[in-house]
Amino acid sequence: MTETAFTPALGRFLPSRFFDVVAALVREKVWRAMVVRSAAVRPGDLVMDVGCGTGTLALMLHQAEPAAWVVGVDPDPEILARAQRKAPDSVGVEWRLGLGDELVDVVGAGVVDVVVSSLVLHQCPLPVKRAILAAMYDVLRPGGRLVIADYGLQRTWAMRLGFRIVQLADGKADTQPNADGILPSLIAAAGFEDVCEVEVVPTVTGSISLLTAYRPL
Repeated sequence: MTETAFTPALGRFLPSRFFDVVAALVREKVWRAMVVRSAAVRPGDLVMDVGCGTGTLALMLHQAEPAAWVVGVDPDPEILARAQRKAPDSVGVEWRLGLGDELVDVVGAGVVDVVVSSLVLHQCPLPVKRAILAAMYDVLRPGGRLVIADYGLQRTWAMRLGFRIVQLADGKADTQPNADGILPSLIAAAGFEDVCEVEVVPTVTGSISLLTAYRPL
């Protein structure tokens, strides 16, 4: 994503203002709560939500640990404006415009304690998936934690059938590697260790995998 173009949050189907409505249909409360638990944010942590959308997850992370600092990053100024309106006076949460493969330009290298991301990588071409994961690695401090919730391996015919909705919205070329289960190997190839799929959440649009990993010490 070194160019300014990016895939909108809802692909080619709907404008970004419907993001929260659609997210509710894919059991977002379930898997977002899992992300928050897996992130295990501590007081004083710097947390980055990559592709933060309308800010729901970033605000949940801050509510779980108000003494942490959460930075939500997204390339879409319209959706960031919606995030800002959700919590205009929130202290400890900020929104920054930026691309997923240019995260060092947003916060610097090796300074983030926890990076989270949800429903971003499935929308990206394979080279961009790799570039975003590399950028996540670069901003994390040694020992920092990565938590990703995204469409992963679609294990059953029902999940594969539901995932066709996502492929209609975001294109088969970008989404099929996720459905084939590529994410763990991509995360490991970026240099992360202890890559683990800790949860799988079935939804009407396919299954969402929760993956965790660490930057080596």
